[in-house]
Amino acid sequence: MQRKPDPAWLNAQYSNRGRIPDYSQTLLSWAHQSAQARAALSRRVDVRYGDGLNETLDVFPTHRARAPVLVFLHGGWWRALDKADHSFIAPAFVEQGAAVVIPNFALCPVATIEQIVMQMVRALGWVARHIASYGGNPDRIVVAGHAAGAHLAAMLLSCRWADCTPALPAGLVKGALAISGLYDLEPLRQTPFLQMDLGLTPRSVRKLSPAGFPAPAVPLLAVVGALETEEFQRQNALIRAAWGPTAVPVCEVLPGAHHFATLDGLARRGSRQQQLALGLLHGTAASVSSPTSSEALRQNQCGKTQASAMIN
Repeated sequence: MQRKPDPAWLNAQYSNRGRIPDYSQTLLSWAHQSAQARAALSRRVDVRYGDGLNETLDVFPTHRARAPVLVFLHGGWWRALDKADHSFIAPAFVEQGAAVVIPNFALCPVATIEQIVMQMVRALGWVARHIASYGGNPDRIVVAGHAAGAHLAAMLLSCRWADCTPALPAGLVKGALAISGLYDLEPLRQTPFLQMDLGLTPRSVRKLSPAGFPAPAVPLLAVVGALETEEFQRQNALIRAAWGPTAVPVCEVLPGAHHFATLDGLARRGSRQQQLALGLLHGTAASVSSPTSSEALRQNQCGKTQASAMIN
């Protein structure tokens, strides 16, 4: 029986804002860039995908007919931030011929994580039914998410769509890019600064930890920053170990990137994160190989970064 991690250690491992002194400037920059993106792009904002709390989304169409569709799910520990803070993701993809959809969801503790997952199921159902009206291809939907959003993306890959709405195809989502993701929620149940808002129980941890699910039939590409904590790097390695290299063909550590920089890269043309997302959008994820330089290969050894105190 392994010793449970100390609560203070867990706080330090999962509190990204405590590790990045200028995080507030990053959030302000995201908000500023997002306002600029909404001003510059064709868009439909606050479109309702359901009748529940915060069940709205923003659509950024592109010039291409039957464009592939990127649905981006934001982070913030399921308890903070907003779709409007993440419009900055859209411009680079719209310019390269992909439509972008960014949904909102209710936040903890008003909603549970399980309820948020079901909101994202409804949001993706809306996209499948309506994105053709915005020039998108409902047969080419992929998801990307950061942190808590990466957890939601992994959950969507495991969704039995026909059980939710019989008219939805089993393969509604073609793949996911998970950035700095969370796949084992047991440590979060024991992390003091998250406990009250998330309200996780042993039962909900089992229902909401993708690492405990069967591997999906479509790929999840997992990346994490080299400057992130042991636990974030363990989480990234864990999903490859749990689902295997066929389901997780890419499992990488991004050199020089902290928790917020991993998301900045998704909006930057030419970045590894954007290369991976475009590969999913265009159906070439299997051919998006890992970097081949010796340093990149060293950074890419996903199974070898493990936290010193694992939780049973």
